[in-house]
Amino acid sequence: MVSTQLIVESGLRYLPESGAAKENRSPNQQLLPLTANVNSRDRLEIGGCEVTALVEQFGSPLYILDEETLRTACSQYRDAFKRYYRGESQVLYASKAWSCLAVCAIVADEGLGIDVVSAGELHTALQAGVSPGKIYFHGNNKSREELQLAVESGCITVADNWHDLETLSELGKLGVSSKIGGPTRIMVRFTPGIECHTHDYIKTGQIDSKFGFDPNSLNDVFKFISEQPSLYCVGVHAHIGSQIFELQPHDDLADVIVDALTKAISYGLPATEINIGGGLGIRYTEADDPPSIEAWASTVCTAVVAACKRQDLPLPKLLCEPGRSLVGTACVTAYTVGSQKVIPGVRTYLAVDGGMSDNPRPITYQSLYRVLAAGKMSVPLTETVTIAGKHCESGDILIKDAKLPECGTGDILAVPATGAYNYSMASNYNRVPRPAAVLVRDGKVDTIIERETYQDLLRFDRLPEKLKTQK
Repeated sequence: MVSTQLIVESGLRYLPESGAAKENRSPNQQLLPLTANVNSRDRLEIGGCEVTALVEQFGSPLYILDEETLRTACSQYRDAFKRYYRGESQVLYASKAWSCLAVCAIVADEGLGIDVVSAGELHTALQAGVSPGKIYFHGNNKSREELQLAVESGCITVADNWHDLETLSELGKLGVSSKIGGPTRIMVRFTPGIECHTHDYIKTGQIDSKFGFDPNSLNDVFKFISEQPSLYCVGVHAHIGSQIFELQPHDDLADVIVDALTKAISYGLPATEINIGGGLGIRYTEADDPPSIEAWASTVCTAVVAACKRQDLPLPKLLCEPGRSLVGTACVTAYTVGSQKVIPGVRTYLAVDGGMSDNPRPITYQSLYRVLAAGKMSVPLTETVTIAGKHCESGDILIKDAKLPECGTGDILAVPATGAYNYSMASNYNRVPRPAAVLVRDGKVDTIIERETYQDLLRFDRLPEKLKTQK
């Protein structure tokens, strides 16, 4: 038996909480995927696959996505809404967190819809087999081409501003219609005026936001829509932000959004849906203490039911759109240690073969992560080091003052909670190819994203004839 002291002072402390069945643990409250385990060789396993062996096979950096954790999060959201809400409900995956064919196909297989914010994300969802009727198209500056694609595909377009409404109305007058027939289905997004404690860049609910109609303009908005025979308003949408640990703001949102729905109905619109957004946070470090998926869903559903009762309104279809809390904890990123720099009395740097190109969140949001030595899980954490990326930027630091066992060139490090906004925000900065991603379950592994090659970096480069050297 491993001693309690050893767990505290080693990478074992990162393992999922024990004492409950995996399906009853809320993934967003864990530091590692639900299947994380340490094998007899003291090596980290995810989905029954040894992390160090995966790096040997697929190289690094490597995104390792645990299918069981992703599916568990999907089912917890889906089942909690059915449990706490007597009306119809639909969970949507906010695919901006990680849009790729495999992730979209998995969440769709679990009965979820998809929230997309660009033509590229819409195309990905459709190619993954998601029903257009379960796709909601967001965005504060959709192009005419994107709006036409949304209309023709048959998805629901979330009107964010007058540009959206006027363009959609014009497309309708020009005869652009859905392949499934009928008028263009839309939802109206507005800013609810509710602030929450999170990073300024990911707040969206306050009045001073680039997203959504000003709530004071809703009368004009609903009047305009009521006069457009080509537009069919299914409901209203509001979102207050991301990586939120508070429940009260979601409670407050219920009255605001039900009021907006009531106003839409007063203009004769067939509005029967409300979308309360997402925003539930996840655990990146031991200090993070987010509510469970169950607690979040219970709060939202109870608040909406109460708000509808106060308005004497039949329960609308209730939608939510989590992203980070579905996929964030399901992935770890594996790196290989390269160079080391010791500055006596100041700092020790361990450089890895990735950094800001595969995880831009630390340099962008000052986000905090934890790290562990995937091949030395029970070895005491005796070293304090800074994990540096390989890019030509002094700010390319993944983790400052990380606690690790003694590590050196060739050791494999694993950074948890990298499923959200890592691959989706990855870049080719310094002409570094983006990493591969694999899906693991029950000891089996599938490649879901191929590692880019140097030739891939040149695919869209064009060299003018006058600059070509003669052979």
